[in-house]
Amino acid sequence: MTSAKRLRVGILFGGRSGEHEVSLASAASVIRALNPEKYEAVPIGIAKDGRWLVGGGALKLLADVLKSGDRVVLPPDPTAGSLVPLGGGSGQSSVSVDVIFPVLHGTFGEDGTVQGLLDLAGLPYVGAGVLASAVGMDKDVQKRLFEQAGLPIVPFVAVRRAEWEEDCELVSRTLRKKFKFPFFVKPATLGSSVGMSRVKTAKEIGPAMDLAAEFALKIIVERAVSAREIEVSVLGNDDVEASIPGEIIPHREFYDYTAKYLEQGTRLEIPAKLSKKQVTTFQEYAVRAFRAIDGTGMSRCDFFLERRTNKIFINELNTIPGFTSISMYPKLWEASGLPYTKLIDRLIELALELHAEKARTKYSIELPSGSSGALDA
Repeated sequence: MTSAKRLRVGILFGGRSGEHEVSLASAASVIRALNPEKYEAVPIGIAKDGRWLVGGGALKLLADVLKSGDRVVLPPDPTAGSLVPLGGGSGQSSVSVDVIFPVLHGTFGEDGTVQGLLDLAGLPYVGAGVLASAVGMDKDVQKRLFEQAGLPIVPFVAVRRAEWEEDCELVSRTLRKKFKFPFFVKPATLGSSVGMSRVKTAKEIGPAMDLAAEFALKIIVERAVSAREIEVSVLGNDDVEASIPGEIIPHREFYDYTAKYLEQGTRLEIPAKLSKKQVTTFQEYAVRAFRAIDGTGMSRCDFFLERRTNKIFINELNTIPGFTSISMYPKLWEASGLPYTKLIDRLIELALELHAEKARTKYSIELPSGSSGALDA
């Protein structure tokens, strides 16, 4: 009896965003966890300058794949069915994959741009589609959709970079009228707390806004909340499930990039110490948020639980959460009864199911036989 053909899974990582290094760690974990009897891992690295590279499947090559390797391009042509060598001269042949597992974080990866390319190329891929990815990255639009869906959000305003640069004094005065100190300033279209500041005084507004403006066209300013940070993992396409909630307990003043990735001390408490009613509410809100942005595949939903009032606020939803074996998204599913390797299996299954469902959709009109194809005005 012959064994079933292994699926070739393209692990797409790296990218041009400020979260490039975070993506490398996620990719290494996914490649390590793929069942070699079911899958063949095909690492596909995107360098910081945007070059697409392929290397060997061995995990040890991951660290070097963005420095050396064969350059490829993914044609937006569903008949191509593969990554095509770029430049020639190396004798490299095209590289085919059955499904793409993006572990890209931030701009040019998590924001719908790559998802659109994969749709054009006709390739199945793990996670959210173009719309949900774009909305998931734009925290301004995301918060508006949450509010429309009746989900509680922290009061915020969005400031365009052009507004800030045109009249920073006017914007500063408006922010001081709108918010009491402290408040948070962050890029509207970036994750991992890159470019985020906690503003405590008027003199800190300018540097915080300038920093956020380096990373995005829009800046989010929102009221600071003294709160516990609760997270819930979401999984599914049409049938959506939510994990048990976990809590982030940062060792720094707030859960910034340094606390997340550069220093030890932040604790993850799984499950979070919550009442049964609170657990149910967090799970319900996470599923509603996922559906509000038309999510598919996976997302991690981040909440605030205000200490003084016990009021729940939804902070944001991440469509490609951190995916190392110690990241919150897989750890919450493991605590909910779905181990890391099985979670990867399920995400690949969801990608293939959604791709098959998309294939049922008609994209053209079938004209009657004998018709010239011209439409009457």
